[in-house]
Amino acid sequence: MREELLTLIEKNSKIGLKELSVLLGVDEASVLQELEALEKEGVICGYHTLIDWEKTSIEKVTALIEVRVTPQRGQGFDSIAERIYNYPEVRAAYLISGGYDLLIILEEKSLREIANFVSDKLSTLDSVLSTATHFVLKKYKYHGTIISKKHEDEREIVTP
Repeated sequence: MREELLTLIEKNSKIGLKELSVLLGVDEASVLQELEALEKEGVICGYHTLIDWEKTSIEKVTALIEVRVTPQRGQGFDSIAERIYNYPEVRAAYLISGGYDLLIILEEKSLREIANFVSDKLSTLDSVLSTATHFVLKKYKYHGTIISKKHEDEREIVTP
């Protein structure tokens, strides 16, 4: 039941207890108990709403920042990663393979705010060797959800 439950709520965190109990074939109390246990264990870390900001009047700029760092003895990348992800501007932080060590995702109101974060906060950290910033121009799919769907022509076909 645990894997099925996690899969269902990952796809739709708004799904109700009643629907979950029907889909899983167990009573609502069992679903609630399992959800509470998963939250307590830290398996479920939070619930989020996916918003297409381009359809609002709120300006958002998303940047992916690759960071090359010097790992610290005995702590590896964890210590510098923690310093970086604790900045409130940071939306996500990942340890990655390849030419860079960390991938940092920021969402700000402007390119200038992102540039200021990189130059004033990120680049000044002793362990940071270099950065490369990439700006997201358009989101097509995020968290398994297609954001930018093709608009189908709804006009009626007229034939002579």
